[in-house]
Amino acid sequence: MSRQPRQMTALKEYDRLESTGIWRESPDAQRRDVLLSFGDATLIIRDKTDTALAHWSLPAIERLNPGARPALFRPGPDAGEELELDDPTLIDAIEKIRKTVARRRPHRGRLRLYIFTGLIAAIGALGYFWLPGALVRHTLTVVPDSKRLAIGSDLLTHMTRLTGDTCQSSLGSAALARLKARVLGDAVRKAYIVPSGPNVALYLPGGLLLLNSTVVEDHDDADVVAGYMLAAAEQASLNDPMEQFLRDVGASATLHLLTSGQVEDDVLKDYAETLLAAPTPRPNASLLLDRFATAKVASSPYAYAVDVTGESTLELIEADPYRGIEAPRLISDGDWISLQDICAE
Repeated sequence: MSRQPRQMTALKEYDRLESTGIWRESPDAQRRDVLLSFGDATLIIRDKTDTALAHWSLPAIERLNPGARPALFRPGPDAGEELELDDPTLIDAIEKIRKTVARRRPHRGRLRLYIFTGLIAAIGALGYFWLPGALVRHTLTVVPDSKRLAIGSDLLTHMTRLTGDTCQSSLGSAALARLKARVLGDAVRKAYIVPSGPNVALYLPGGLLLLNSTVVEDHDDADVVAGYMLAAAEQASLNDPMEQFLRDVGASATLHLLTSGQVEDDVLKDYAETLLAAPTPRPNASLLLDRFATAKVASSPYAYAVDVTGESTLELIEADPYRGIEAPRLISDGDWISLQDICAE
């Protein structure tokens, strides 16, 4: 065997591998002494005249007598050729190639493990991404209006521990009910005003509307209050408060509601606090303008209440359905005065 640093082989530690061996072309053929050359991807078999007799693919070579010497190899499972080698260096080189190929070859057990692991991952992803949404959608179809109202009322109870009790007066409450009916009709079950709170208007499950007292105390007419009512209604039409509640409280609480008909008090308390702390979303101006027009309410007073400069609400000002003309009266002057004093008692 000779070893010279010229030609690259399949193994980096050898620049060139050559040896001799005994080759037989078929089981019935005569055995022949041959020269072997270990190349980059093949084992080249030559006769003494340097004529190539065969090229064996290194990854396909199989050993017929593992552990025995001389080593016997063949070029593949169904091949009739056979090669006998005594050179330990070349034998070790072929064995190293065979072991590398065996490690890279797919194993049935591993394949089953990969398939099983992938299946579990797919089920987990399905549960994580699809199941919660499906659970919410199903729950929405079976929860009755009475339960939605109960959840909204419970949320309101938890909120009033932070905002103060809802403002009540015989004249003021009646005026608020008339304004709600004039602006929203039956879309809202009942409107409430609380003395404090970071949000100006919140739409709760069950058709309950919660307003901050500033919307009546800090403005000169009912158009501003009506504007906040319409904005909350528009936001609720885009994002159902009950659906948002279920999505926010999570699958466990939703499943508990579905199976028992109840929501744990701690879940309601945490969600009430979350709602009060969240910023009030501003609906799309074009959609909101349609609501103002349908309700026959001027949009400019609300626009200036949201942004005193009018810069961020310019569309509501310029496209006001009553721009330049007097808007219809929403409630009487007496009702407006009573409404402004609703939290005074």
